[in-house]
Amino acid sequence: MHTTKLSKQHWLLILALTLLTFVLGTSEFVIVGILTDISSNLHMTNAKAGTLVSAFAITFAISTPLVMSATSHFPKRKWMLFLIGSFIALNALCVISTSYIMLLVLRIMTAIVTGVLISLAMIVASETMPIEKRGLAISFVFGGFTLANVVGVPIGIVIAEWYGWNATFMLTTFLGGLAFWASFVVLPNKLSQVRSSIRDQFSLLTKPRILMAFFIPALGFCATYAVFTYLVPILKGMGAPNQSISLILFGYGFISIFSNILAGKIASHNAIGRLRFVFLVQAVVLTSLFWTTNHFILGLTNIGLMSLMAILLTTSTQLYLIDLAGVYQPNATGLAASLMPVASNVGIAFGSALGGIVYHQGNLMNVTWVGGVVAVCASLLTFFSHLLDQKQKKSALK
Repeated sequence: MHTTKLSKQHWLLILALTLLTFVLGTSEFVIVGILTDISSNLHMTNAKAGTLVSAFAITFAISTPLVMSATSHFPKRKWMLFLIGSFIALNALCVISTSYIMLLVLRIMTAIVTGVLISLAMIVASETMPIEKRGLAISFVFGGFTLANVVGVPIGIVIAEWYGWNATFMLTTFLGGLAFWASFVVLPNKLSQVRSSIRDQFSLLTKPRILMAFFIPALGFCATYAVFTYLVPILKGMGAPNQSISLILFGYGFISIFSNILAGKIASHNAIGRLRFVFLVQAVVLTSLFWTTNHFILGLTNIGLMSLMAILLTTSTQLYLIDLAGVYQPNATGLAASLMPVASNVGIAFGSALGGIVYHQGNLMNVTWVGGVVAVCASLLTFFSHLLDQKQKKSALK
């Protein structure tokens, strides 16, 4: 497409994909808020119910690249509609689940569908928009996850409190129906299909530049979640009343909406070049919490800045992985698109674990130093990657 403006059809497609990620995000994240209801109803421990979350995350991380590679030649419109239909069916079955095993299997299957749909949504947003507007489009699509945390999850939890946890899956089933209708109406027929072997697809992962690009968002999310995982005890240490903590967390999620908007602007020009300094600012924001949390208002302001910085990396790194794949293995852009969601899950897991190790060693606020150090590592890796990009461009001009 040669136009630099977004048409009505472009916007409808962006909104449909954003609705899709909102639905997928609500389904993925709401389970945390209803775990105690599930464990009580199905007569099991909270720890056992927690495996529904970990099983989802592990399956998501492992299956997404594999399925994306194996299905790269599928017609994207038909494949996406089939997967959304599968999502609806799986959530509908969750409504009538009567055992832990049944629910676990359904959540594992939902994780497979979710990972592939997220990756496909990113590819469609990338390849159907004018080049100058790709960052804006993908930031909107990522924004669906933010809205899921801010709006979808709280509604799902309230519904579980009123009508039981099964009713929450009725909500996600209904939302899935809306996403299917929107996608059916606006998804274009002519989308790319790539015929290549899984071996060719996975050869992309042997490229050092791709691995470097993968660890940039992984480190970025690791930095944030080393602190965010323990935000509630940090707030309690600041003297926040128990009844206000949920409101503060809502505010945190609301601020992250603006983080999505800024992410699109950062990605619009020299994204990786800008991201080098974003991580440095993130390091300052995270480490500042060590001191600012001694003062309630100053600490809340700092936490708000932490939320603003948290997902500035998403759009830039998503496009960067797709663009690098175009250089090193053009037949593997689908696999490349799946790496960003995987990297975020890896970063979240390691960040939480790293913060936990430091927390249990002594002073809780030392997690802020860990987050800052990891953010600096992300910046250094981005500096190096940007330097290699510049050298590559100079070599191409000679």
